[in-house]
Amino acid sequence: MAGPRHPFSGWHTVTAGVFATVAGIALGCALVVGALALLTLRLLSRGSLVMQVVVVAFATVVSVVSGTSAVASLMYLSEHDLNVFYSVAAVAGIVSLVMASVLGRSLVRDNQYFRAAAASIGRGESVISPDRHTSTEFASLAGELAATADRLTESRQREERIESSRREIVAWISHDLRTPLAGIRAMAEALEDGMAPDPQRYYAQIRGQVDRLSGMVDDLFELSKIHAGALQLNFERVALYDLISDTVADLAPVALGKSLDLRFEGERGVTLQADARELARAVGNLVMNAIQYSPADSAIVVSVTRHVDGRAVISVVDAAGGIPEQDLGRVFEAGWRASEPRTVSAWGTGAGQSGGAGLGLAIVEGIVRAHAGQVTVTNVGNGCRFEMLLPQHPLA
Repeated sequence: MAGPRHPFSGWHTVTAGVFATVAGIALGCALVVGALALLTLRLLSRGSLVMQVVVVAFATVVSVVSGTSAVASLMYLSEHDLNVFYSVAAVAGIVSLVMASVLGRSLVRDNQYFRAAAASIGRGESVISPDRHTSTEFASLAGELAATADRLTESRQREERIESSRREIVAWISHDLRTPLAGIRAMAEALEDGMAPDPQRYYAQIRGQVDRLSGMVDDLFELSKIHAGALQLNFERVALYDLISDTVADLAPVALGKSLDLRFEGERGVTLQADARELARAVGNLVMNAIQYSPADSAIVVSVTRHVDGRAVISVVDAAGGIPEQDLGRVFEAGWRASEPRTVSAWGTGAGQSGGAGLGLAIVEGIVRAHAGQVTVTNVGNGCRFEMLLPQHPLA
């Protein structure tokens, strides 16, 4: 015998069926309106952004109204109720379309702003404000564009400096090659014509000029390897005192010829992993640079100390008058020279010879960077202090 029937069970069944019918009608109307809206958007894909936003808002309103109208026709609502609903829907639709139009115009303005900003970035004139945009996303995009513009500006400035350095290198090389070549030619013609009063002295001078030219070519080759990233280092345990004392001993006759006091000071037990040949070249360039422009009877001090962070510090202090503050940032640029150049190459340049291609300190920086180190210059007293800061284990 069946139990008593729940009094509301039939009502729940009817209600569920009505809800299913209403949901199905609403879904069907929404799908039809949505398909038509997608087709319209496809046709307007190359049209105005404002129109596309308005179409989306209009499709939303039409989808709601059509679904409600279809359901209302099945529910046999009164004509008065339907008119009230249509009036409310029309007002809401108009407001929605106006809001969509305003939003679309705002998006168009942002789009025009970003187009102008992108064009200005290409011209190097970008001024982007992240605070004027309508959304967090556009503000984030503006910030990223501003950062990109800053990076591009830095890149352009760096490229301009590099190009300027290249032009300076070509100009100085042309100038510095012309003088020894002219001297070699004149001495060769004198020897050929038998007009040289002391042929042996002429031969020695020709050889000296050839050594100078060879040094300049070596500098160019070294710098080209550094810039191409092709500088190969052979790391080994190097005692800095031994390396520097050998360099000081090699250049002592040059310093003595100018009445300079070239000496070593500092710790003697500092060692590190380095390429002994390249590091000696860097130290030699710094010492020769100091010798070339230090006044007679002054001191050049080469020292080794330990930095507080554990790096080894090789410093060269001279009394050559210092460098103008505005030029300190350019000292290590290839080819750059001040009015009194301090960038002479240590190799192939004899005592009393001026010149060089402005490559010596650029080579120093390249060698130090290849050792994962840092080179700096500061004015101290009546001269300069060049420091090479080198890690104990550059490959770590």
